This record gives sequence, structure tokens and C-alpha cells, in this order.
Amino acid sequence: MSEAAVSNPSPSKAPSEKLIPANAENRYTVTHADLPLSCPMPGMILWNSHPKVYLPVEATGGAKCPYCGAQYTLAD
Repeated sequence: MSEAAVSNPSPSKAPSEKLIPANAENRYTVTHADLPLSCPMPGMILWNSHPKVYLPVEATGGAKCPYCGAQYTLAD
């Protein structure tokens, strides 16, 4: 594997854009701008993550990922 592929695991993101590790935290606060909500979220490094799953956080104001257990809370 080339060094370029390792240093930029998400070719769709610009190298200068800061990515956050997927599943690095247990709790995330999201806004309506993040809807529809998926885990992992866009902007997360995906190489070591689980398959994308959409979470219905808008129905109750909170949701838990069935794969990693991350808790998402919708801010008003």
C-alpha cells in the first residue's frame, strides 16, 4: 500500500480537512443540520469503523447505534 493511501484514508475529503476518528466517543450531540443522521457520521475516518447505519434521532431526540453503542442526542 502506498504511503499516500495510508495518510489520506478518505480520498473524498481534502487532505487539509480534519477528520475525527469514528467511534472514538460514546456520546455525540448533533443538530438538525446533521440529519439524516448516520453512524459513522460524515467527516469521520471510516477505515476502522462498522457499516453505516441510519439512526432515527429526530423521532425521540436521541438514538443509540446498534453496532458501536454511541449515543446521539439531538440539540434543539
